[in-house]
Amino acid sequence: MRRRVRVVGIGSGGPDQITVEAIAALRESAYAVAAVKGAEDPLVDLRRQLLARHAPGVELVGVADPERDRSSSSTSSHVGYRGVVLDWHEARSLAWERVLADRPGDVAVPVWGDPAFYDSTLRIVDRILARGRLDFHVEVVPGISALQVLAARHRLVLHEIGGTVTVTTGRRLAEVVAGGADNVVVMLNADLPLDGLLDWHIWWGGNLGDEGECLVSGRVRDVLSDLRAHRERLRAEHSWVMDVYLLRRPG
Repeated sequence: MRRRVRVVGIGSGGPDQITVEAIAALRESAYAVAAVKGAEDPLVDLRRQLLARHAPGVELVGVADPERDRSSSSTSSHVGYRGVVLDWHEARSLAWERVLADRPGDVAVPVWGDPAFYDSTLRIVDRILARGRLDFHVEVVPGISALQVLAARHRLVLHEIGGTVTVTTGRRLAEVVAGGADNVVVMLNADLPLDGLLDWHIWWGGNLGDEGECLVSGRVRDVLSDLRAHRERLRAEHSWVMDVYLLRRPG
């Protein structure tokens, strides 16, 4: 049988959010792989804890993540940002390829949330396959995404009756609002670019699934200062913050 690389969604952070299918995929793998960002990466530690709980004996192999160009001169435009990310993907895929070449057996790649939402893992794996040095079969195991957890925690439906929901990043929020979107889920936030949306309603969640998760909802102008304070607190307490929110235009 061909070697398998399984890209496994593990939920937004809670150890009980992982599915039975995902647990089986982890347990059937020879080892797991994760990118390590910096000398200490708390998200790698959380992956190790999840493996120890649900797939004991499966080693997590950390791969030092290449540095990404974050300078404003390179990332100020969408074209520039895309180019920087593609270069980073290429460097990351080469690093992962070296590990896969040195270690035989089926591999699991545990991914936060679901591999289909704002995650680069499948693109990295495709780059490795395209170079033709390694041959393997790719399987994807879906996971519970932060979008689903946000809706569940706030007990809401992400769209109005018969309506639409736009999913975007904090970087492109102003662009999609200017284009007419009135019901927007926002992910990958470096900050909270909401000063021009003070009358919109927001349902926000920070570090969803973690023990320290935080929820806030209300009119943006009424809760914005609290939201920014919560983001800084989460970052200080946990060394990381991942937040997602739904914005809805008034009326």
